[in-house]
Amino acid sequence: MNHDYNTQRKRMALPEYGRNIQKMVDFIKTIEDRDERTRAARSVIKIMGNLNPNLRDSGDIKHKLWDHLTIIANFELDIDSPYPPPEKETLYEKPNEIGYKKGEVKYLHYGRVIEMMIEEACKMEKDERRDYLTILIANQMKKASATWNKSQVNDDVIISDLKFLSKDELIVPEGTKLLDIKDLLGPKKKKQGKQNKHHKKKYHSRR
Repeated sequence: MNHDYNTQRKRMALPEYGRNIQKMVDFIKTIEDRDERTRAARSVIKIMGNLNPNLRDSGDIKHKLWDHLTIIANFELDIDSPYPPPEKETLYEKPNEIGYKKGEVKYLHYGRVIEMMIEEACKMEKDERRDYLTILIANQMKKASATWNKSQVNDDVIISDLKFLSKDELIVPEGTKLLDIKDLLGPKKKKQGKQNKHHKKKYHSRR
């Protein structure tokens, strides 16, 4: 199993959309059939729209989303877009700050974005792309839970919560192992206090 370490991750063109969107776009680029790539791209566009509700105030929201998809794909996505792709040399506008949908969140530690991703994934056809997205969502839920609880997270609980939130629509493929916490959160930072305490002991021992 390949580990996705922070030091090995490539830089995201538009980090405002998150690494899961980047992974989905990278996956779409590997789909051989052009029609399949286009259908997958349209699914990701819907998710991007939910993650960036501020764009809804813009008259050319769809055009902006397709432009952003092209940028995330590093201008390497060969699909049937409803709009002409932007020029790499001229289009580097700063995206609007991502807002969050208001309303009750079932699990605060997962957050609204996770619920929106689940809603969009449930609308997809039951195929390899939805399975791939389901695993990404489960890993993101595990990361969010670990950040919130500051403790070990049980994969069975994550899978069960995903099933509940999706109303039994999203099932993690059997045999799938979620990423380890250390890979999701990255290496722990050393506390400065412990280092200072060590230096003090060393200093006093010489006196």
